[in-house]
Amino acid sequence: MMITSKDNDMIKQVSKLLSSASYRRETGNFVAEGARLCSDGVLSGAKTDLFLYTQRAKEKYPEEFAQVMAAAKKSCEISEPLLKKISDTNSPQGFLCVFRTLDKKSLSYKIKKKERYAGLENIQDPSNMGTILRTAEALGINGVIVSKDCCDIYSPKVVRGSMGAVFRVSVITAENFTDYIAQLTKEGILTYASTPRNAENIETVDFSEGGVMLIGNEGNGLKEETIRVCSGRVGIEMKGRAESLNAAAAAAILLYRFQG
Repeated sequence: MMITSKDNDMIKQVSKLLSSASYRRETGNFVAEGARLCSDGVLSGAKTDLFLYTQRAKEKYPEEFAQVMAAAKKSCEISEPLLKKISDTNSPQGFLCVFRTLDKKSLSYKIKKKERYAGLENIQDPSNMGTILRTAEALGINGVIVSKDCCDIYSPKVVRGSMGAVFRVSVITAENFTDYIAQLTKEGILTYASTPRNAENIETVDFSEGGVMLIGNEGNGLKEETIRVCSGRVGIEMKGRAESLNAAAAAAILLYRFQG
């Protein structure tokens, strides 16, 4: 049976999951759209509560359709006009899945020396967050620590921008980011604050011992109290007239150098 009405209960739930971070947290669900992302989620072991698809997508992506259909707890065909109406993308591919949020690492998880983590404080742009997660995965970073005031890693733009990395990258959410970083520093984990002020050029730093590379808010950078509890300060040498870099671009340079 094809769903055609926006008043359908499942469609109402999907629409709310797409628009509300608090509802995603409350239900423990999030939405991914597109044949590749839905397939990535399934192949990564994410639990698939609902699979919505169009007939045209079923015919166009038969392999992905079979993978997702086999894993989904519930699946329904949806009309193309309705999918376009609820979709977060301008040109939906005809695949939409409701996944359970992943079992991310808790604060009880002990970061081991020589592991490499990215630490993100108050990153607000979902596109930046998605790109940083994608970069972290590509460079083999062991995981990402995010402050509680970062944007929701399960927002549609983050999920899409991460190109599936959100399913695979280990994420720790720190209720008090500064205190958590301070504790890591006390435990002998090297913590590097990326900042243009009184910082050592990343090209001259020995990162062989791993640690945590911290990247701050798009406009304000890291908080001063967070910088103070870090074991070191590092910066990117700017040779042109630009005074700063986009947070995702800076993260890519920092993490590439950090990977050793």
